[in-house]
Formats: sequence, C-alpha cells, structure tokens
Amino acid sequence: MGNRKQLSEISVPGRIGLVIVGTVQVVFAFLAFWDLAHRSADEVRGPRLAWVPAILVNWIGPAAYFLFGQKR
Repeated sequence: MGNRKQLSEISVPGRIGLVIVGTVQVVFAFLAFWDLAHRSADEVRGPRLAWVPAILVNWIGPAAYFLFGQKR
C-alpha cells in the first residue's frame, strides 16, 4: 500500500490512459443502465432493481449484465 502514487507523480501518458480507461468504464455502465431502463421486465433475467447495484460494480457489473442479464 505504500506504493500509491499521487496524480502529480504519474506521467502525462499515464494520466491520459487513466482518463481514457475511466471514460470507457463510465460509458460502459451508462449503456448498461440505458439498456436496463429500456427493456421490459420480461426481457431481463432476475429482478430489474437487483441489476442496478450490480451494474455499479466497476467493469464486472456492466459486463455481467450484458452477458447474463438480458434474455435473448
């Protein structure tokens, strides 16, 4: 835990990479929420409200929703 860097200690390319990864993560979660909001309850596996906190789990939640939450 002693190796955590402050933002000012990260190189410029590293900061750009963090911004890109963070943006992709937020967009991924937004798309999962948007899809969940626009599907009927019978098109979603499990209770819709259970997917809301699940989607908030970084990367894993939206991926789980798109892989397992939609009925096809």
